[in-house]
Formats: sequence, C-alpha cells, structure tokens
Amino acid sequence: MKKCGIIGGIGPEATVEYYRGIIEGYRGVITDGSYPEVVIHSIDMTRMIGYIQSGDRTSLIGYISSAVDSLKKSGADFAVLSSNTPHIAFDEIEKVAPLPMISIVKETAGESERKGLKRCGLLGTAFTMKNDFYKRVFADKNIEVISPDSDSQDLIHNIIFSELVFGKVTDESREKFMEIIKNMITQDKIDSLILGCTELPLILKETESSAAGIPFLNTTSIHIKSIVERITV
Repeated sequence: MKKCGIIGGIGPEATVEYYRGIIEGYRGVITDGSYPEVVIHSIDMTRMIGYIQSGDRTSLIGYISSAVDSLKKSGADFAVLSSNTPHIAFDEIEKVAPLPMISIVKETAGESERKGLKRCGLLGTAFTMKNDFYKRVFADKNIEVISPDSDSQDLIHNIIFSELVFGKVTDESREKFMEIIKNMITQDKIDSLILGCTELPLILKETESSAAGIPFLNTTSIHIKSIVERITV
C-alpha cells in the first residue's frame, strides 16, 4: 500500500475534506477494516499567498518543495497539493520535488476529456482565474477554458478568502455565484464548470449544478479519486 503525503493548510477546510475523502474512498475499495496511511504537512497559507502576490516564484517553489521533502522524510510515497492555486508553479515544483506528485489540474483535464467537454468555465481564486495553467493543460486535450469577467473574478476571490476558507457558507454568496454562472452559460456558451478552488464544493453542490443545467467538475473529488487509486494499486 502506498502512503499519501498531503501539503495542507491551503486552506484548512479543504485539507479536512481531502482527509475524509481519502479515508472514505479507500474503505470503499479495501473492505478489510484497515485504514490508509496519510501524512499531512500543513503550511502557512498566508505566507504562500504572499509569495504569489509579490510574484516571488522562487520562494513559492522553495517553500512548497521543502514541504514535499518533509513528507518524504515522514515516509510518504507520493505528494499532492490540497489546493488549486499553488498549481501555478506545479511544473517547477514537480521538477525539484523528491517525490512523485499528482496534479489536480491534469486529473481534472483528463476527467473533462472523458466526459467529452469542450468549453469549461473556470471559477477559483483570482490567481487561478487570471493565470493560464488551467488553459495550457486543457488545451492539450483540445478543451477551451473560460474565466468570468474581471468584476466577477474579484467578487469570487473575496468570497473565497473572507468566507469559504473559514468554512462560512451563506445563501447570499451562493446566489452571487449562481448569477455569475448563468451569465457565463448565456454569454460564453460554457458546457461545464470547473470548481477550480478546493473550497468551492462547500457552496456549489449537485443542487446548484442541476439548477444551472451543466455539470460541475469538483476538482477536490477528482483529485481524491486519483489519490485513492494510487494508494490502492
């Protein structure tokens, strides 16, 4: 059995979802009553965001790579980032990391291809929506990724960091998200929506997907499924 290493704390609510999801997924496959071995290295989200905001890519890569090194020393066989945002530098981190890594973006692109999707809307932090790391990976699958307008991006970013990372979910914020999604369906002709922040599934669930009439790609669930597959091979 492989031991999973999680770089968590980015944010805490998502880290909890990863842990729960891995345990649940594992026990759905392995029915002997055992549990998987999981190592979590929780980093400082504020420090990480500071590096991204200042454009200090070298420090960002070094900070996360050192966390992967800590996971290796704890016996992990592979590592994952429990957040979409630091995937801004995933390629560079993967090159210097001492463990194999599973990318949430690559796994989501693979799932989108399997579903036959062609125009995916993308919601996430402003860092995720404004950067091209989702677009580049999805382009390899001939899938277009569309982000909302700048005002909508600012609104989404603020809700994520003022509410969702603290586990706060309100109907008012959910309605704002749904208005943005409906506008993207009408104006951008998206056929699906990437929940490109691991906190978004806290507020956008199957009910909202049904109401919008398009599939939501829960990047957290997709990532966890890949982790469970790696653990149980």
